[in-house]
Amino acid sequence: MPKKFIKRYLPSRERVNSIESLRFLGDIRNEPNLWHINRHSVARAFLIGVFLAFIPMPFQMLAAAFGALMINANLPLSVALVWISNPITMPPLFYFNYRVGAALLDWPVTTFEFHLSWQWISERLVDIGVPLYVGSVAVATVLSCLSYLLIQYLWRRKVRKDWRLRRRKL
Repeated sequence: MPKKFIKRYLPSRERVNSIESLRFLGDIRNEPNLWHINRHSVARAFLIGVFLAFIPMPFQMLAAAFGALMINANLPLSVALVWISNPITMPPLFYFNYRVGAALLDWPVTTFEFHLSWQWISERLVDIGVPLYVGSVAVATVLSCLSYLLIQYLWRRKVRKDWRLRRRKL
């Protein structure tokens, strides 16, 4: 994973500092470890971002930001990766998570039509919610760990390739 490629798509520190809604973070925004682009910070960002993208919860971006602060991951990349689950990808993604959770719990998959009402939600919360969250945690754990390992592998592979090219030029 080349550093220049990632830098091209991430916002700069100055741009993030100019966002008014993030002023409440204060000096934390200027912590240099949150902006480094190296193998460890990028792999940790993938670990956090991919995990939270597969968990159905409100304020995923805020949770990704706090997760990045806790384990010194790249802050903008952690927050951006949460958008794997966006309004377009959420229905198939969470339905898949529900199916995985139902299979893990050995519960039957129920067919349902979604109705936006408190009555429907209260009646179906356990039937759908438990397998959905079990499946979401399982899928999120597997995919986030795989993404962490994949980033570590690809980064090392790129560095080795660059070193071989440098040796050949000498």
